[in-house]
This record gives sequence, structure tokens and C-alpha cells, in this order.
Amino acid sequence: MAVRRLLVQHDTVYEHQAPVELAHHVAFLVPRHTAHQRVVSWQLSIDPLPDGWAEASWEAQRQISLDAWGNARLVFGHSRVHQELAVRSRFTVERLPQPPLDPELSPPWERVVEQLRYSGGNAQSPETEFSLASPFAAPDAALTQYGRRAFAPGLPLAAGALALMGQVHTDFAYTPNSTRVDTRAVEAFRLRRGVCQDFAQVFIAACRGIGLAARYVSGYLLTQPPPGQPKLIGADASHAWVEIWCPRQGWLALDPTNNLVVGQDHALLAWGRDQADVAPLRGVIRGGGQAWPQVSVTVTALP
Repeated sequence: MAVRRLLVQHDTVYEHQAPVELAHHVAFLVPRHTAHQRVVSWQLSIDPLPDGWAEASWEAQRQISLDAWGNARLVFGHSRVHQELAVRSRFTVERLPQPPLDPELSPPWERVVEQLRYSGGNAQSPETEFSLASPFAAPDAALTQYGRRAFAPGLPLAAGALALMGQVHTDFAYTPNSTRVDTRAVEAFRLRRGVCQDFAQVFIAACRGIGLAARYVSGYLLTQPPPGQPKLIGADASHAWVEIWCPRQGWLALDPTNNLVVGQDHALLAWGRDQADVAPLRGVIRGGGQAWPQVSVTVTALP
């Protein structure tokens, strides 16, 4: 399979009811370099320009820092009064082909749980952090039982992960505006509906409930699929999926919203414990009144 080049444009516009007097923003809009993704170019524009910036793309490169998980984090602020904020991220990545996921090429999931379990005096593996509860992906008794439905005793971890992905996809309805950005996994689980972040966080919390390590991934989906292939859910907005740790195969990337193994139609931005760690754009403002972001995403396959 050939390398696929994807062009991503992500526009966010905030129109406030009243003037904003002071604003502080954190953005995770820079795609990651990984074994299956190469970043070709990235540009950013912000209007109005943040404090102290002379030109957006050049200044953004200087202001980037790395968070605890190696994601590129951009912090900017405005101390002058404004009523509208427009942020545009535009980048090109190359998605490399990867070997198909082999459900049998993994140890029984119970053995992985034992390896991840922390014990005094032993060094903690980096993956263990993603087996612990986080604010938006914390398991409860019901979510733990839901995870055990997919992970039968002795089942290879990868096979159980695929079973859980199919279970979430079947049991939950993709329903825009049925949840909020701050909806937690336990709430989405009760509703049995939501958007891609809810599908991902339910999957993650169910895994953590039985002791497995799973993390939240933010990114995008190809807007117009190749001829003959159906359009995937979430392709006209920022998207989210999951990765589950498998000792023999590394982090397995799965898309519960669409019930598929992540591949060359996905462009990756960042990963963390849940959506709060890697939201593409969030901020704290003084003034402004009510404002809902207008978000537009286009992902195009390049020749």
C-alpha cells in the first residue's frame, strides 16, 4: 500500500456576545511525528494576533513546548479587548502503511494486567499511567463489568480490544449535541449515546476498570473517502479514537466510533489520558458573555 498524503485544515471561530477583556489559550493543533505518520508542513494563523506576536506561524514555532506525553503544546494570550477570535491550523502529513493487526499475536489480557499492576519496590512502566483513572475516563462498577463482557477469561488482549470496540460501536448511538465537552465516561455510558470523544472515553474507562492501559487520541478523518468506500462518522469535525497497550504489538490504535482499526485515513494530533489533556483549543477568558465555537474541518487526500 502506498503512502497517503493528507492535507488538514481546521478553523475555529469564537464570536462573543460582549467584548473579551483578557484571554489565555492552550492549543494542541500540531500533528505528531510517529512511526506511521510524518509531518510535512504546518502553519497557524490567529486573528487578532496574540500578545507580543509579529506573525502567527513564525511565532507559533517559537512558542511551542512539549507536555508530559510529548505533545506539542502552544500557549497564547490576548490582553487587548476583542470580540472575535479566529484560529486556523493547516498541515500536511504522510500516513505510512502499517501491518494488519493480528488478534492472536498478543498475550492473554490477564497477564498484561499483572505486568501493569504497580507493586512497591518495582519500577513503574510508562504505560501504567494509562491504566489509572483520569477525570473524564474513570471507571465505575458498571463500566468495569462492561469491559469484562468483551475480555473473556484467557482471551488474547488484541482480540478482546477488537471485541470491546465492536461492543461500544453497537451499543452506543452517534448523536451530535447529545453530550457536552465536559461529559464524563460514566455519564455517556448511562446515556448510551454521544460523539467520538464519548465512544473513546467509554472504551478507555472500561479497559481501565479491568486493569488495562488505554489512552485518548485526538486527530482527524479523511473527509472524502476513496471511491467505493463509505464516508466515516466524524469526518467533518475533529475526531477522537483510542490506543490500548499490547506488549507484543505496542499501542494498538482503534476507532470505536467507526468500528475499525486506525489506518491511513486518520491524521493524528496528540494523545493523553482523556480529552481534557489534548483538547485542540481551550481557554480562560474575562468578559465575553456567551460564545459557542464555530468549527470547520476539511481533510483532503493529496496526489
